[in-house]
Amino acid sequence: MVQLIKNQRHKTHAVKVRNVTIGGDAPVVVQSMTNTDTADIEKTFEQVRDLHLAGSEIVRVTVNNEDAAKGVIALRERLDAEGLDVPLAGCFHYNGHTLLNENAELCQALDKYRINPGNVGFGAKRDKQFEMMIEKAVEYNKAVRIGVNWGSLDQELATKLMDENAQRSNNGEEPWSADAVMRETLVQSAIISASKAEAIGLRPDQIILSAKVSRVQDLIAVYTSLAERSHYALHLGLTEAGMASKGIVATALGEGILLNQGIGDTIRASLTPEPGGDRTLEVRVCKEILQSLGLRDFSPEVAACPGCGRTTSTFFQELAQDIQHHLDQSMLVWKKEYPGVETLKVAVMGCIVNGPGESKHADIGISLPGTGESPAAPVFIDGKKACTLRGDNIANEFQMLVEDYIRNRFTSDQPGEKAQAS
Repeated sequence: MVQLIKNQRHKTHAVKVRNVTIGGDAPVVVQSMTNTDTADIEKTFEQVRDLHLAGSEIVRVTVNNEDAAKGVIALRERLDAEGLDVPLAGCFHYNGHTLLNENAELCQALDKYRINPGNVGFGAKRDKQFEMMIEKAVEYNKAVRIGVNWGSLDQELATKLMDENAQRSNNGEEPWSADAVMRETLVQSAIISASKAEAIGLRPDQIILSAKVSRVQDLIAVYTSLAERSHYALHLGLTEAGMASKGIVATALGEGILLNQGIGDTIRASLTPEPGGDRTLEVRVCKEILQSLGLRDFSPEVAACPGCGRTTSTFFQELAQDIQHHLDQSMLVWKKEYPGVETLKVAVMGCIVNGPGESKHADIGISLPGTGESPAAPVFIDGKKACTLRGDNIANEFQMLVEDYIRNRFTSDQPGEKAQAS
């Protein structure tokens, strides 16, 4: 018997971020970040709202100056007024200690502080400024993401490890590669910084670690090492992943491999947006990664064949697209009315070769006629042939069957209770 290999989830501390839990036994959380000027309250509010409605469970905003700090305070008030209970994370660099110490309302408005030890300060000021930020997180009981980045390494630590590496030759050992030293610097920087934060008073269940790199192999190696050496909650992300398919593929590979190994408590897809592009794409990518791995269900899935010479008509492609669009558009309402509907599996197949078999494996599926085949489309429900559709109205009739199936299967007597399959 061929068995599915399912790796046990790496056990981490559960971190509370407003109404969301990261780590522990909680589902992997989807995050995203705005790219608006945070001082522009209206544009930032619109983007936070769009990201949240698309499925981002935490949204990060840049806090780089006094105007941005005031913008965060106003943003939190606007979100609360609109009933949008989305946690906000503040991204600080260089002057975060000043902004937090001079704005008590900012400390309270944010639910998580993102601190990069590599650029929190330099020289003698670094430790003091890091301490000041951690003290505010302790005072206001906020979560902190200690996020190290290969582009802004702790230079003092990097120099120390490079010196140690140079000594390996003198000791008759094989020196590490420059990339290996970089990876070790990232891991040590994150863990040492977390230990310092604990010494200042931050609890382990307030700490999330991240180590951002831009290559898939480095991402896997660094997070595997972090998981082996600590039990802090882990934020996965491939920084500077890139645009379009390149960024999506790299992100899905790196994060997917780690998640399949049980590593990772929250994820973001750091995709470079196209000019005027939809910022919510990175949210959809994260959701699809988690759903493809069977870690979470967000919306019904539509399986459709890729097409071949037997399916020269585009009818099955159009039907699959229409069904997926209809399901996605309906989910805001259906999630409340039909608990469990996100687990629905629909199949739209293009010919008789694999059509009937694939349709039987879905909750509801249709096998459309391929080129030269009889103009009939058998529909399978729960693995059994239910009817055959013919004529010019097949698309609408099948869509009605899908909606009937949802009503019959997922309607429950009590809110929040998932109905059993009939």
